[in-house]
Amino acid sequence: RLVYGGGGVGLMGACARAAHEAGGDVLGVIPQFLTGRERALDVVKTIVVRSMHERKQIMFERSDAFVVLPGGIGTLEEVIELLSWRRLELHRKPVVFYSPDGFWNPLFELLAHTVAARLTPEDFLTSYAVAETVEDILPTIQQRLAHGDDDEAPRAASRVT
Repeated sequence: RLVYGGGGVGLMGACARAAHEAGGDVLGVIPQFLTGRERALDVVKTIVVRSMHERKQIMFERSDAFVVLPGGIGTLEEVIELLSWRRLELHRKPVVFYSPDGFWNPLFELLAHTVAARLTPEDFLTSYAVAETVEDILPTIQQRLAHGDDDEAPRAASRVT
């Protein structure tokens, strides 16, 4: 199942269409104010919500793992919040960055910098994984699940609010 941001344009739309055309179950979650700009796909089930916060909450609740594709400021905002929730022990779901040609390396360097500055604990750097090829994404998620990344054992709150 693919749970995604609900848009029908760009990489988000291409992934949703491909998953749908391959017979996958696809759920889009999009705020009302973006339905025109991001053109929600009418061929997949889509939940229209009031805010970005509600969108992220529903996507989080309905996902078992997260794959972070190359993206811009919106992707950065979402993944930083997701990693922050992980750091706060609000979830243990796998987070996998798809980083072709080192796309996410500057972010990883920044995160390592915060560790070196002793602002972030060192074990934070193990809270996510990196896949450099599309073929590596699912095996990386499966490996993380096999080593204890899942939401069955949250160490703090079981619901992110």
